[in-house]
Amino acid sequence: MAKKILSLALSLMVVFASALAQNATRLDDQKKSAASGAQLESQSQASAEEEAAIQTQIASVYQNFLNSYRLGAGDVIAIYVDKHPDDSIQRVVVSPVGQVYYPLMGNVPVAGKTITQIQEYFTTAIAEYIKDPKVTVALLEAQSAKIGVLGEVRSPGVLLLTRPMRLLDAITASGGITDYGSSSNVTVLRQFEDGRVQTFSVNVKKILQGKAGPEENAYVRAGDTIIVHGNKFKTVSKISSMVGITGLITFITRGGR
Repeated sequence: MAKKILSLALSLMVVFASALAQNATRLDDQKKSAASGAQLESQSQASAEEEAAIQTQIASVYQNFLNSYRLGAGDVIAIYVDKHPDDSIQRVVVSPVGQVYYPLMGNVPVAGKTITQIQEYFTTAIAEYIKDPKVTVALLEAQSAKIGVLGEVRSPGVLLLTRPMRLLDAITASGGITDYGSSSNVTVLRQFEDGRVQTFSVNVKKILQGKAGPEENAYVRAGDTIIVHGNKFKTVSKISSMVGITGLITFITRGGR
């Protein structure tokens, strides 16, 4: 009898130990799962914050460009007069001599003026024909050669290629790299006529140190978008596929959003 009791007790101890081990394993798996979930949630939140920061910068770049851009030959604008569709023009191209034709006023010189200046001019001029006109002038296509510089530079934006520029020239014209940027991690996005976007990296730090070959500080092409990585712009594989970035590349390359 004593042997049976002892054997039963040992069996119960084995079962209890096994149950404890299984429970410990389950708890460990749950902790790992929770940690993995927390990590994924943290990464997702960081990704969302990064994307929001990038989109905010792109929106600012568009606005600054529109505020400062001066029209030239080949650019396309629209002139809207509220409640007067017959006096509105959906699309008009700036002529080679820098003018647009507006029926009420004939040829109007617009080259060298910003959209705001042109809007103010038309509002004043049209007031001779329409009482208290509400005029909106919109830039539909900016055909001047231009490039984009984004990321950790002091003045991200769109630059007009009024002269040949190398990569370092473009970054310098954008205020240089901030303290949060990585001079050894700069990406250039280049779009071709068939829509393909080529991506290549440049180590600007080596250029600054005089250790880079002349091909590394190459001339930029119209339509290039330069990205200085750092706190905001981190993963090029993600950035090159973002809607905001691809939209900006199209705007820079083809002139319209």
